[in-house]
Amino acid sequence: MSTQVPELLVRLVDDAAVFPPGNAPLPVAVAAHRDHRDAWYARLVGPLVIPASMVGDLIGGAGAGLADRLTSALLPGTEIGLIGDGGIDSLPDAVRALDGGRVVLRQVEVAVARRGEDPQPGLTRLAGLATGWPGVTCFAEIPLSWGLMAALDTVAAARAGGADVWPKFRTGGLAAELFPTPADLAAVICACRDRGLRFKLTAGLHHAVRNTDPGTGFVHHGFLNVLVAAAVAAEGGDTAAVAAVLSGTDPAPLVERAAGILFRPRPLWTGFGSCSIPEPLADLRGYGLL
Repeated sequence: MSTQVPELLVRLVDDAAVFPPGNAPLPVAVAAHRDHRDAWYARLVGPLVIPASMVGDLIGGAGAGLADRLTSALLPGTEIGLIGDGGIDSLPDAVRALDGGRVVLRQVEVAVARRGEDPQPGLTRLAGLATGWPGVTCFAEIPLSWGLMAALDTVAAARAGGADVWPKFRTGGLAAELFPTPADLAAVICACRDRGLRFKLTAGLHHAVRNTDPGTGFVHHGFLNVLVAAAVAAEGGDTAAVAAVLSGTDPAPLVERAAGILFRPRPLWTGFGSCSIPEPLADLRGYGLL
């Protein structure tokens, strides 16, 4: 296993190659994931993340030929993350289908509500399921809207009751309102810290440093900004201090701060999914952090 990836960056990026905008076919994604697991940067990469609706393809439901090709490409013990693209109630069958197979189910992720909906019923349902899935971490995707803080209280209570559940938030998408402001994201990070919760992010984190997409005009958060902001929050920084880091577009202070904590475990933030492992890898190498 590679020792060239420092502790701060271990399992920072989940391999979400089959999701937009990459949309890799499953056989291509599986073969590429094996290459990532064999590469010098293997410790940077988390599970191969697939929709629950693809589980049949992975284990043979779509035909023996495809299943044989995928099985031969998978390393024994390959870690899988499931995204509940059919909602919470579609997850139990998918989890059961993977039980005892060649792969290891490491995490489950699912939206517990749409924007504007009450997240509490979905959280309660997911927490109940999580108690029956030992060794599987569940990420509850909570909208950054009404009911968020009460939802975080519920997640903390569920964890205290033995459910392995953490919150997950969306930081991008196809509409401007899906990109939280630095102040809003800072408030969420600090709220997680105050409740002893680690969090995952998804969508929009295409580059290390905060940037504007020239095609859409959307301003994207940078994953290096988030990495440093989480460290500032973990050290007791207030919302304003965390928001200032998230707002930064100069890579120099971010790289300097990250370099100072490279050999410590990553605080608060579990990481994010990317449809292209080479993109974050290139940014981290370009800034001298790998």
